[in-house]
Amino acid sequence: MKGLADKPSYIIELLEGGVTLEDVIDGHICEQALVEKSAFVAGDLGALMRQHVCWQSVVPQLQPYYPVKCNSSPAVIEMLASLGLGFVCANKTEVNLVLEHGVPPENIILSGVCKQLAHIKHAAKNNIQHLVCENEAELSKISRLHPNAKLLLQLTTEAHAAETSMAFGFSLKSSRHLLEAAKEQGVQVVGVSFHIPSSCQDLQQAYTHALSDARCVFDMGVDLGFNMNILDIGGGFTGSEFQLKQVESAVRPLLGAYFSPLSGVQVLAQPGSFYVASAFSLAVNVIGKKVVTRHWDSLPQGENNEDTEFLYYMNEGVYGPFSRKLLGISITAPSVHKHVLCAEEAVYPSSLWGPSLDQLDRVVERCLLPELSVGDWLLFSNMGACGLEEFSSSQLPIYYTVSTSDWYEMQEAGVVLDSAMKNFSMVQYSA
Repeated sequence: MKGLADKPSYIIELLEGGVTLEDVIDGHICEQALVEKSAFVAGDLGALMRQHVCWQSVVPQLQPYYPVKCNSSPAVIEMLASLGLGFVCANKTEVNLVLEHGVPPENIILSGVCKQLAHIKHAAKNNIQHLVCENEAELSKISRLHPNAKLLLQLTTEAHAAETSMAFGFSLKSSRHLLEAAKEQGVQVVGVSFHIPSSCQDLQQAYTHALSDARCVFDMGVDLGFNMNILDIGGGFTGSEFQLKQVESAVRPLLGAYFSPLSGVQVLAQPGSFYVASAFSLAVNVIGKKVVTRHWDSLPQGENNEDTEFLYYMNEGVYGPFSRKLLGISITAPSVHKHVLCAEEAVYPSSLWGPSLDQLDRVVERCLLPELSVGDWLLFSNMGACGLEEFSSSQLPIYYTVSTSDWYEMQEAGVVLDSAMKNFSMVQYSA
């Protein structure tokens, strides 16, 4: 694979004989107890394979294109590339990362709103032809710098517009004008892209409107002489099989009506969190503790008018792996390592803070936890979608694992260590 180091860059611990990811976490916590008690990340690469199998079984008609911004760990990119996924890149750095892992240019889409000129030039230089175009200003840049590009026009949706304060993409009303402008400037348009967020409450209605609008844009494009053959229904996949089945139930009949298999249209989707969220867990250490007693004067006399709240300080915060909290994304409360909660055990209102003592560095606003001690460990699951650049910027160690059963399943799927994944080295896990 061009561009990869001769020596393996990642060590994967092979879990045999019933050893689980929890056992690996236990072992590394024991190691850290003897040293500086640094936070660390545990990655289960088998989870990527399991999610891929789930995707193929539930929505085989949707070709997965992984958005690199979701998690740009080279190990993830290499694993997903070996499974045959396409990739959606938002900038030059992501394009280079994917190309270095042997992904052919035809399996890469350059996305991103308001692309920098250098990124468009870089796509042209590397023969990446599929670009997403949101408006006429983007079209002018692309026609000038990458005249051989094949455009996917970004169609706005009501569901996405309701989630963001900024206009995103073009409306059905303005699509004819944008298509005509592309025709005048000699740029090919080959399809449509849209996005339905995972927060959407009415998937049936959202996909009905979006796919109906996309069909109208396809018809306009065909009328103008464009070869419209790609439909990208975007992301919005949480990682839950139940939610994926809900999307499939909403999309399947609509695709049959508007974009039947006989039409020759290639249907793509962008499952980011779906693939990687469950694959990574973060272990952090409690480094400080504060008890706050609140008095409630409004309660009737005789009732307990005191409420004990615990503030716990961790060795990582929003200026590290929890940076998405600054974007308004809530962090799910963690579990306490090696602690099984009993029915009679008291739990207390608690908040979790990073080490900076900054008022913004509150990771979890409020949750119920048993009373903890300094030195206890907390485990945050489903951390794979936060982008591993946050982990690497904090210089957190990442321990990759895979079980023997998952590894055999990977090999059956065509993922072979000595050919498809040359950047990995497999070692047997020893406690």
